[in-house]
Amino acid sequence: MRISVLGSTGSIGRHTLQVVREIDAAVEVVALAAGRNVDELARQALEFRPALVSVADPESLARLRDRLGGAAGYSPRFACGPRGNLAAAAEFEYDVLVSAAVGIAGLEGTYEAVRLGRRIALANKEVLVAAGEAVTSAARDSGAEILPVDSEHNALHQCLRAGRADEVERVVLTASGGPFRTTPAEELARVTPERALRHPTWKMGSRITIDSATLMNKGFEVIEACHLFGLPPGLVDIVVHPQSVVHAMVEFRDGSVIAQLSPPDMKLPIRYALAYPDREPSPRRRMDWTRVSQLDFEPPDRSKFPLIDLAYEAARSGGLSGCMLNAADEVAVEAFLCGRISFPDIAHVVERTLAGAPSKPEPSVGDVLECDLEARAKAREVVRRRPEPRPALGLTGATAA
Repeated sequence: MRISVLGSTGSIGRHTLQVVREIDAAVEVVALAAGRNVDELARQALEFRPALVSVADPESLARLRDRLGGAAGYSPRFACGPRGNLAAAAEFEYDVLVSAAVGIAGLEGTYEAVRLGRRIALANKEVLVAAGEAVTSAARDSGAEILPVDSEHNALHQCLRAGRADEVERVVLTASGGPFRTTPAEELARVTPERALRHPTWKMGSRITIDSATLMNKGFEVIEACHLFGLPPGLVDIVVHPQSVVHAMVEFRDGSVIAQLSPPDMKLPIRYALAYPDREPSPRRRMDWTRVSQLDFEPPDRSKFPLIDLAYEAARSGGLSGCMLNAADEVAVEAFLCGRISFPDIAHVVERTLAGAPSKPEPSVGDVLECDLEARAKAREVVRRRPEPRPALGLTGATAA
């Protein structure tokens, strides 16, 4: 197997390379593209010796050249920026592209791989949230296969193998509920970034961790599921499941429900996506059913987490709404982490940015990239107009989910 990785130094990228180490069959890494974590990329490059290494900008590229310049018998091709992602996605023969770059930066390379009919292990939510119509249309034209790495969509992919698409009554995405599942709504204005970054189940990057705390992450997953599986938003439900053992369920029209259960470990869906349609043996820990005393499910509190409804609205609207939703959320999360707005203000920034979203059916990737820049500028202006948050108390006594 030959793979190329976009976002190799992030959480999913590092997990992917760990899976590569564990797979019995020989796996060749042909390209590694990353952001600005030069030290980690250099370590990966020296271990896997890809033909191409790419970073985000010229400054990082100069540092990477220095780090790898003395490696005996190894002289990779160097690249940076969007061209590096495009090269990693399009200029090599490989079996699977792992799309794990964070944010809109992963869109162009992933879209090019889809356009060329490649197989993509997709971990970058923004690709489908922002440009789902363009990406899925290109996949239909080229025959590209998109295998979800996100744990909930990977679970749905597995569950849907039990029946035909026309037999599906609805699909259910589960959410841990995040760190504020039981926190009173009136206390959320005093949440600190440090507190919000303490996810009860998963270890992830800062943005996705905050998105999980606001449940925006689950809203994004609704949009992603609609594009991946050709579902209308009304057939995609969300339930809070604090144990994070059931990752998704599919209810068929005869009343049967197929659920996918596993320990919360991102290496499992990565392994599934790389090996599909086979299942590679895994050294991961197995479920100890004697310790699973109960499985709890409850509806999400939409009044406390209003971003869920904004995501459903974007899913119904289509066009550029998903792009604006994603861009506004990224700006708002960054502002919250920097202390410029409060935790509840994240939803306010997103809502105000979405107001008056342009109507453009079947937008191209170029349209999406242009809209992304405009939405970020609008969101930053909304942030600028917000009053400074009052001193946060950290909610040290709050109960985590």
